[in-house]
Order: sequence, then C-alpha cells, then structure tokens
Amino acid sequence: MSQLEDFLATVEHRAPERVLYSFGCTPDLQRRLAEHTGTQDFATHYGLFSPVGVHLKRPENSPPIDYSRYWENEKLPEGTTFDGYGVAMAPSGFYHFFGYISPLRNATSLEEIENYPLDDLSTWDTSEMAGTVKKAHAEGRVASSWIGHMYEISWQIRGYEQFLIDTIERPQWAECMLQKLAEQNMIKAVAGAKAGADMISCGDDVANQKALMFAPETWRTMHHSRWKKIWRAVKDINPNCRIWYHSDGNVTGILDDLVDSGLDILNPLQPECLDLDAIHRRYGSRLTFDGTIGTQSTMPFGTPDEVTARVKYVIETYGRNGGLIVSPTHVLEPEVPLANIDAMCNACRKFGSLK
Repeated sequence: MSQLEDFLATVEHRAPERVLYSFGCTPDLQRRLAEHTGTQDFATHYGLFSPVGVHLKRPENSPPIDYSRYWENEKLPEGTTFDGYGVAMAPSGFYHFFGYISPLRNATSLEEIENYPLDDLSTWDTSEMAGTVKKAHAEGRVASSWIGHMYEISWQIRGYEQFLIDTIERPQWAECMLQKLAEQNMIKAVAGAKAGADMISCGDDVANQKALMFAPETWRTMHHSRWKKIWRAVKDINPNCRIWYHSDGNVTGILDDLVDSGLDILNPLQPECLDLDAIHRRYGSRLTFDGTIGTQSTMPFGTPDEVTARVKYVIETYGRNGGLIVSPTHVLEPEVPLANIDAMCNACRKFGSLK
C-alpha cells in the first residue's frame, strides 16, 4: 500500500498495511543526524510519513509588505530577523531559540490594530494547487494544506501579555486581530479544499501543561467559533478532506468541542499531561491520534529499549484498527540521543506492519 492508502485507512479507522510515523528535528540535531545517517533525506532513510505541501503562491507583482515603519527609531538586538507578519525575532544565543518583539506591543487604540497590514490572500495564485494534489496522488502520497495559526500569530503581533489582557479588558481589540487572521486562514483552507487536498492542517497552542490558557467560554467565543466556520467551509467543499489540529498541553476540557466541530486528527497528545487511554476510550472511533511519544520524557531521557516499548504500546493500544500516526509530541531537541531516533523508527517498522 502507498502512504496515501495507509493514510486513508488510518483516518477511516481501518487497519493500514503499516502504521504511519514521522518526526522533525531542530537544526543542531538535524546536523548530527545527517552525519549519523549519511543523508539529510530522513524521510527516505527512515521511511517517514511525508505529505506533499499544497500552497497558494504570492503573485509576482505583489512584493512582501514593508513593515519597516513599525521599527523606526527602535534599537533591536544584533542578528534580529523579521517574519512575514512584521514580527521581530531576536536571537537568544541558545540553539534555535529566539525572542519575539511585537510591532503592536505599544498600541493605544483599536484603530492601530484595524489598520495593521496583512497580505490580501484573495489575490494570490491558486492555479497550481490542484495539479500538485494530482501529482501527489499519482505518486501515492498525501496532499496537505497548512493554513497556519490564529491565536499564536495574533499574540506575536500584539504582544503576549498585551493580547491576553486585551481578551479581558479590551475584547474588541483581541477579536479584531483574531478576525484578520481568520479571514486569511479561511482563504487558504477553501483553496486547499477546492484543490482536493487530503488534509487541512492548522492549530494554536491554547493550553499549558495543566489546563486551558483561557476560560473555556473565552476560547469558544473568540477562538473556536472562527476555526469552526473554517472547518465547516472545508467540509462543505470537500467532505473527504481531513482536519488536523495542533495544540500542546492539556486540552482535555475542549475535546468535545473540537470533535463535535469536525476535527479528524489531533496532535500532539502529550502523555505527560493527558490521559491518552481515557481519551482513546472516549474518542477512539472518531479521532485519529498524531503524536503520543513524549518529548519531555521518552525521547530525550528514555533508553532505546524504553523508546521501543513505548512505540509498541501505542501501536497495540491505539493503532491496531487505524486511528494512529506515531510521532514525537514536538520537534526533537538537541538532547535527544541519536539511538533513540533509530529505536523509534525501527520499532514503528517492526510493530507497525499490520498486514
């Protein structure tokens, strides 16, 4: 079976020929893993699940927005770069980490947020997307459209503390920023669905290790109401398109909302802060797990034998009848032993061959 066939079996809760699995690395670990394996093509070397990205393209006559006016007379740390939303990223001096400096952190009016410029994605080129999907399918691969974040980009533009305070003291400000991002995400999601993508990927880190970052009603009103509209639009266009959603942390309290709104695949399911067995008992026939291998525990601090045992457990417990994509619960950080990566992939091959 191809990866596409295994994916369809997985999300339809049928036993695939083999359980799909993947991982990502931070730059330092990626460099050492390339030396270890003799290649940077980890997908081929390890047999990783590797969907093909399906994206809108910026028109040739539409240069990126110039955000320099937001940084006039600002003294930024050496080496600072900027993302596509005008947010400054200052190097921390520790591996790949950096600090955000938000262009609207000192905003004093709703008008400043309303006027903050974002790309008009309605003018972007979608002409190649359907062809990309068709080519991916011809190669037996899954086509996936990443549409991005909403809350995370909002706080990065506005400032973390400032945005959270806005949700309480100035809700119009928070909702204005969220809506601007939601409109962009809707355009990307609709384009992906129309192109025939197998999966629309999105997400926001809305929970910490113990609980939701917001009062549940705040999350439902400000955040989830917008995602729900986007997901409904996708399903109306392409009922077979799967919704993949990421949030770190303990999202137990909002799983009913997510699943009832059409969520198909949940990532990353951190075992350090979730009762995965209980979640599987409740949602196992409706929800596909993508994750379950701890990056706060098993991958950095376990032995290869413990990694193997964990992979065997999740496949036997959650994946025998589909519904599981094995992956670490976040990108692998520098302290992860190379032997543990080998062990994870070897175990996925050994225990994930179901037919």
